[in-house]
Amino acid sequence: MPVQLDHTIIHARDKFASARFLSELIDGPEPQAFGPFAAVPVGNGLTIDYADFVVKPEQIVLQHLAFLVDEDEFDQIFARIQERDLPYWADPYHEKPKEINHIGGGRGVYVSDPDGHAIEFLTRKHTLEDLSAS
Repeated sequence: MPVQLDHTIIHARDKFASARFLSELIDGPEPQAFGPFAAVPVGNGLTIDYADFVVKPEQIVLQHLAFLVDEDEFDQIFARIQERDLPYWADPYHEKPKEINHIGGGRGVYVSDPDGHAIEFLTRKHTLEDLSAS
């Protein structure tokens, strides 16, 4: 069996607030308690498990989550971002506010969750050539 990512744990100040933020953007189900975690299923059996008990809020290390979505899903997610008047960027450095990117002919956007973790939605997998050309 090929190796497959099953879950990842993201530290948060409020596990359910952060889990709901992601779940609402992707139009997912209400996050579920799974042991000490707030779990968000995101496809292919993968869950994003939010934890608020492992580290103190000032010790949270920011992470980056990138979700490959189809064009229709991107339109829906981007509409939710705009409806909520969330800040968004075309780049991970937050140098291009209120823009989306078109790397490799796709579309991409970055938002920050309540704890500052970067969440990226993209419609085309990036290649090294795409990244060096942008």
